[in-house]
Amino acid sequence: MMKTHRRIVITALCILSMYGNGNAQIRNEEVYEFPNLNEQNYRYHINIPDIDGYKTLKCDFHVHTVFSDGKVWPDQRVNEAWNEGLDVIAITDHIEYRPNKEIVMGDFNKSYEIAKARGGAIGMIVIKGAEITRQKPLGHLNALFLQNSNKLDLPDPLDAIDEAINQGAYILWNHPGWPDDLSTIYPIHRELIAANKIHGVEVFNSSEEYPKVIDWCNEFGLAPFANTDIHYTSANLYRGRFVRPMTLVFAKEYTEEAVKEALFSGRTVACYNNILSGKEEFLKSLIKESLSVKVINKEHGTIEITNHSDITYQIRYGNLMYAVPLYPYQTMRANIRSGSEVTFTNCVIAKDKYVVTSLW
Repeated sequence: MMKTHRRIVITALCILSMYGNGNAQIRNEEVYEFPNLNEQNYRYHINIPDIDGYKTLKCDFHVHTVFSDGKVWPDQRVNEAWNEGLDVIAITDHIEYRPNKEIVMGDFNKSYEIAKARGGAIGMIVIKGAEITRQKPLGHLNALFLQNSNKLDLPDPLDAIDEAINQGAYILWNHPGWPDDLSTIYPIHRELIAANKIHGVEVFNSSEEYPKVIDWCNEFGLAPFANTDIHYTSANLYRGRFVRPMTLVFAKEYTEEAVKEALFSGRTVACYNNILSGKEEFLKSLIKESLSVKVINKEHGTIEITNHSDITYQIRYGNLMYAVPLYPYQTMRANIRSGSEVTFTNCVIAKDKYVVTSLW
């Protein structure tokens, strides 16, 4: 009898413990629900500051679904991106490569339409795009802000590019160092750039960086991008908060029209593996808005640097041979005299060239 009573008391305490922690809700006497295990309606907040009167939007302009060679349904692409803190994605299924077409029915607009409906339901911008998929020397190009993707299904890729341009599209040159591990700008690219038919280029794709491409951005006025080119689930590839590569877009407001205007105006920074790559003016503005400096001892140059962003800045100053980190939401004390040059070694403005500025 005593053992039975003890079991009853222990069971009651366990139940009360579950309720007390707020982790379980009783549905009936035989089913307990744990809503904390369902995190689909939770979103990471990635803190990268707004700059120069613009909103800093976190974007991925290279996303695949089952309607080409991806493994994920279009609406789930929207859910993934929202959960991971992104603000904008573009659905860019291949035009020429659709291995699932006998199983997954639909035209070249269908994947966007499904994703767009989900984006509308949760308040996320989804851009209609398509990937023109050819061998080098042309390679792969994304056409963004399309009206009708079906019209890009043409034998000549240059005709497809012209059709996209006629629809008001933004043309992005994808992974220039793939598949031969050589980042080469061919005559066809120079011709398209001169004709204003290529507007941006990926300096980073999936898990690859193309270090010389930022120099092309500077030489030809191209906007730098970092995109996932994602085919599998993001949980398989980018585990954890603020791991997924993204393109930062500095837009006047949170609308598709403002995103398009920002891209055509070249207001982007590639963000990947805790590296920022882009125009010096944008990187300096991000640094300025991310960091604050408190002077502790002016004579000795003792200061406290506080990082208010999610970016771990890497700085080198004085006689330091190696960079030291400025961790998110932490303060670092250092001796850096007023006007001294500080090199931000994860803020890339050209190949092997980084932002150099003073902190106070």
